[in-house]
Amino acid sequence: MPITRDAIAQWIQAYAAAIAEQKDALTQLDMAIGDGDHGENMHRGFQAVRLKLPAVAEQDIGTLLKTVAMTLISTVGGASGPLYGTLFLQMATRTAGKQELTPSELAEALKAGIDGVISRGKAALGDKTMIDALHPAIEAFQQALGQGAELKDALNKAATAAEQGRQATIPLVARKGRASYLGERSAGHPDPGATSSLLLIQCAARTLG
Repeated sequence: MPITRDAIAQWIQAYAAAIAEQKDALTQLDMAIGDGDHGENMHRGFQAVRLKLPAVAEQDIGTLLKTVAMTLISTVGGASGPLYGTLFLQMATRTAGKQELTPSELAEALKAGIDGVISRGKAALGDKTMIDALHPAIEAFQQALGQGAELKDALNKAATAAEQGRQATIPLVARKGRASYLGERSAGHPDPGATSSLLLIQCAARTLG
């Protein structure tokens, strides 16, 4: 079954709701190793996204994702706006003009988005960033699809890999962003960006599969 434009919109709406629900938890995580504003910034950005989506309700997937990207870039403070904005902007480029996606096209769009984040943030696996959740997720997703898995199963595997990646950030010493200023004191806490990225993949598994 193809992934429709409406399904992509439902994914974004579900993520906005998940961010709203987890706003305080994300803030608590960020207070431990960052500026303490990740939850509030992400919530503000995705509430703005929710307000913008009706205006592009009849547009293609690329336009929808570009609207998400530009809204985040203009409303989310700190590093999250540019990084999440880049994620969705690169996905928008890969899905321009499309009203539906095959699972492999979704994988290609996600991979382009994650590669964009890596390029923008200059982060690698093990740096204690959102990449520690996103990179394992896309690898698991692509591998599952390559082995013939159904979309739902492949997305569930991606969510599991993202969860494992997020958990793996707990003992790490941060090497990027504000958390890196803490040095060894950044260890012992999960990364807020990896946590919000996990939510993104979990919402995809719930709505797109």
